[in-house]
Amino acid sequence: MATAPLLIGNDIYRSSSYGRQHPLAIPRVSTVIDLVRALGWLDEASYRVSPRATPDQLLRFHDAEYIAALQRAEVEQRVSAETAQRFGIGTHGNPIYPEMFRRPATSCGASLLAADLLLSGRHAVIYSPAGGTHHGRPDRAAGFCYFNDPALAILRLLDGGTRRLLYVDLDAHHCDGVADAFADEERVVVLSVHEEGRWPFSGALEDEGCGNLFNLPVPQDFNDSEMAAIVDRLILPLAAAVAPEVVVVQAGADALAEDPLSRLSLSNAALWRALAAIAKRAPRLLVLGGGGYNPWSVARCWAGNWAVLNGIEMPRVLPPGAEAVLRGLSWSRSAGRNPPEHWFTTLADAPRDGEVRPEILQRLARLTPRVADAASFAEAL
Repeated sequence: MATAPLLIGNDIYRSSSYGRQHPLAIPRVSTVIDLVRALGWLDEASYRVSPRATPDQLLRFHDAEYIAALQRAEVEQRVSAETAQRFGIGTHGNPIYPEMFRRPATSCGASLLAADLLLSGRHAVIYSPAGGTHHGRPDRAAGFCYFNDPALAILRLLDGGTRRLLYVDLDAHHCDGVADAFADEERVVVLSVHEEGRWPFSGALEDEGCGNLFNLPVPQDFNDSEMAAIVDRLILPLAAAVAPEVVVVQAGADALAEDPLSRLSLSNAALWRALAAIAKRAPRLLVLGGGGYNPWSVARCWAGNWAVLNGIEMPRVLPPGAEAVLRGLSWSRSAGRNPPEHWFTTLADAPRDGEVRPEILQRLARLTPRVADAASFAEAL
């Protein structure tokens, strides 16, 4: 019988950074773990230390020469211009830093462990906030992602006999690495809700793969009411049609209003409602992290994800220990110089409801007929 939800983490994230000027200079996974522990929501039975994926395990998706180049760059802490050009490492987005192989390999180890535990039936819900590196390519780094842990987890699940899998990506950026990896895989349906006109400039509404790709680009100022409409009119009907054996959710926090790398306007409650609705329709569920570049908003959002997965009621005001975790954060951006008080004292944002704009309704209407095709896939499998 499956046990309670499991959270996978590792202390490597406590001391590792992409560099002082990088958006991932901020602590994320370590803060989430400290916060849920301060809230009394995480005991040792519900926590597992992530292993590090081996090069052989990474080969299931990634190119051997690329893996070797990343290992070599970590040791030497430099790359040639040719290596940077070929593999996308040593760039502004994917810099050289001390744990540049070990850290992403640990994220992949968590996702592979999660896949194995889901396949074994020992856990039905697993949360790995370090995961969600959905831009990684087989032979190069992209978009802060050196490896692609969602792709590795999905492949492990398919190799283990999963016949129908639904991948839902709520990050502000399109999941190009995952979508391209499974565009011809009928056992996997990929749904991405992302900001239009935002890097990596992929994920057009018309992109269908073999009929298994559902892309919903949304305009700037995307609000809570619009997310709720997408959940009700697309995500839940698609989940019902696919009848997945496993659902993988990339729960990036960069669609929140305070995030510096998008122009969307969600509250964290909108993402929590989406996750809760998806979880109810997932026989087995893997929840990953992803984007999120404001240390307070990502910590509060991802801690709330753990509450959602465990059915825990969130406090209106944080207890002193949890508040201390948030007050201990700093951020070099201008918004971090005078953070609002509620970033320290609460988890939930104020609602950001609004009009469901016609362009979103029109895009939903274009995707709705394709949900029936997804049901046909499920019947065939």
